[in-house]
Amino acid sequence: MSSVVRCSRDVILRTEQLEAARRFYGGVLGLPVSHQGDTLVGYEAGAIQLYVEQGPAHGPVFDFLVADVEGAKRALLAAGCTLVEEDPSVPRCYLRDPFGLVFNLGLRAS
Repeated sequence: MSSVVRCSRDVILRTEQLEAARRFYGGVLGLPVSHQGDTLVGYEAGAIQLYVEQGPAHGPVFDFLVADVEGAKRALLAAGCTLVEEDPSVPRCYLRDPFGLVFNLGLRAS
């Protein structure tokens, strides 16, 4: 793969129980809220930025950034990754690597 992959600080966790997750991460753990939305809340957690999103769970998702999402996606699929989710309206997709790790493949700012 010719693209250089960089990891962001973002880790995304999906749950069907968003309100319970808000109470846990914000209340029990006391993580400061860095982003607030209807279906997504972000927490500052030091080394990582934790985002909790409403939706079906698929394990923690790391954020890998590349200059060419489509090219990197094709190369990763050819290398044994599988497509988990894709939204054509944004330049990103979720992939599962051959070892089970799900990650977001997103566009790196130039």
